[in-house]
Amino acid sequence: MKILMVLTSHDQLGNTGHKTGFWLEEFAAPYYVFKDAGAELTLASPKGGQPPLDPKSDDPSAQTDATTRFKADEAAQQALAHTVKLDSVSGTDFDAVFYPGGHGPLWDLAEDKKSIELIETMYAAGKPVAAVCHAPGVLRHVKAANGEPLVKGKSVAGFTNTEEEAVQLTNVVPFLVEDMLKENGGDYSKGADWAPYVTQVDNLITGQNPASSEPAAEALLKLLKK
Repeated sequence: MKILMVLTSHDQLGNTGHKTGFWLEEFAAPYYVFKDAGAELTLASPKGGQPPLDPKSDDPSAQTDATTRFKADEAAQQALAHTVKLDSVSGTDFDAVFYPGGHGPLWDLAEDKKSIELIETMYAAGKPVAAVCHAPGVLRHVKAANGEPLVKGKSVAGFTNTEEEAVQLTNVVPFLVEDMLKENGGDYSKGADWAPYVTQVDNLITGQNPASSEPAAEALLKLLKK
């Protein structure tokens, strides 16, 4: 089973002068769910090479068993440092795709034509498409075969407006994930802030926040095993 993981290349948090990128737990937890299941993983990003890490996800308070394992795993660190360019991959070569979050994807992957095409192709082929936390933002311009927004009428989750308020970035991000999913006709639902919450409708899996990354990856694996 071949799984593609797509990470952001964007490292600027709006005009704040602060850095952003991908969220470590949202990469590390799914990475090991897939790896331990024997999946062959390919990591990609728009620019290729080392994706920028959101420095806040490296805080001691944000560490988990998966992030600790990653920091001791030379092979995983090397794989992450050498992501392939997103425009060099084809959805036909993979069985599923997973998008870790962090604020970065709201700026680059949400608008990336290659990413949009990749999701449309893989979703239409019935392959699992999963995105967690801010990464459901990558679905912003993705269309279903009928030309409507892919999320229209579908059960979806993603970083909540109240979670965004809690990290004080409501007025910094280019759009709010919850609002965008609703505006695109998604049947948006959520759990408690910071608690794991995952929705799945056919082959589309979305998770609310960092704590949802492992269950979202497990849901993707279950689909693949079917």
